Amino acid sequence: MRRLTLFLLFTLLLAACGTPGAERANPTIITTPAANVVPAASPTPAPATPAAANSTAIPTAAAATPQGGTARLVVMSHDSFNVSDEVVQAFETANGVELEFLKAGDTGSALNRAILSKNAPLADVFFGVDNTFLSRALAADIFEPYASPYLQSVPDDLKLDASNRLLPIDFGYVNINYDKAALQQAGLTPPASLRDLTRPEWKGLLVVQNPATSSPGLAFLMATIGYFGESGDYTWQDFWRELRANDVYVSQDWSDAYYTQFSGSSGKGPRPLVVSYATSPAAEVHFSEGKLTEPPTGNLLPPGGSFRQVEFVGILKGTQQRALAEKFVDFMLQPQFQNDIPLQMFVYPASSQAQLPEVFQQFAEVPAQPAAISPDQIERNRETWIEEWTRIVLR
Repeated sequence: MRRLTLFLLFTLLLAACGTPGAERANPTIITTPAANVVPAASPTPAPATPAAANSTAIPTAAAATPQGGTARLVVMSHDSFNVSDEVVQAFETANGVELEFLKAGDTGSALNRAILSKNAPLADVFFGVDNTFLSRALAADIFEPYASPYLQSVPDDLKLDASNRLLPIDFGYVNINYDKAALQQAGLTPPASLRDLTRPEWKGLLVVQNPATSSPGLAFLMATIGYFGESGDYTWQDFWRELRANDVYVSQDWSDAYYTQFSGSSGKGPRPLVVSYATSPAAEVHFSEGKLTEPPTGNLLPPGGSFRQVEFVGILKGTQQRALAEKFVDFMLQPQFQNDIPLQMFVYPASSQAQLPEVFQQFAEVPAQPAAISPDQIERNRETWIEEWTRIVLR
């Protein structure tokens, strides 16, 4: 049995925990307002469907099984999480459970809410911590260890938590996309390196996202730090100073950057270069519904010039549905769920046993050498880097 989508008021969230994508009609999705923390922006160019109803109560993990009713498992996530109805129904039917998805804003704000509500958890499972927030999530000690037997199908380089409190589910790459037709019309060859973007011929042609408000914006900042370094004759700060002088445009989120400012999207904006995802060209073909046989966009993938985002799932401490939570984590790592990931969220499944759809095989690219920055290094420096970027680019 399904429940209607719930919009939760800000004041209700305060009472519950002490702080302040394309949505599906089934199963229940609970949406909470986002805070000004780094969001997760979906690379999927699918329009969002409005939610349906309001409510005056916030379900908590403590009320997991209504008296005499079906067991309920609450999964908290960022707003870009999506999964097919039939996949959810398969898990519910097999386990006699009702799944509820609590969408709690962007990655950072969702994690903050999970941390601040740890004494009265709002969910049983949390999905969406990525490697830019991994160390913070582990330090908060809100997850229970679980070594799923299905981890054996996940490559070791995606397993970033040796304690198995956070298990990898998917990954994707943030990089620069370019509009093929626009560059050809201007007589330009795609830049061969990130530093080429500071040359006069690329003046006013690039749009990026603010790393303080956008997940791909933060990921691209990480890529530039890994690419140029923090010391030497030319640093990441020098690169951004020159980008500012070269009239880089800064959007607050991925949607504005891609759909409003980028010329290669349906919005037909003024700029032919945008920070997006290595799977965005494949998404353009998929969502054209047969109108395109080749992507109108391409990827810039210089060695070290992209950033790999890995997303994780974990069982929240305090759950009263530990056994069901384990089953759901297992399910997320099994082929049925993993095969569903690419065309739902346009990222790669973590399991080596998953099968990629044809559009991924043809048009999605995997960078040979993404930037190498550890989660611990990001945690130590993230806020400082964002503040320094803001001072260089926006002030």
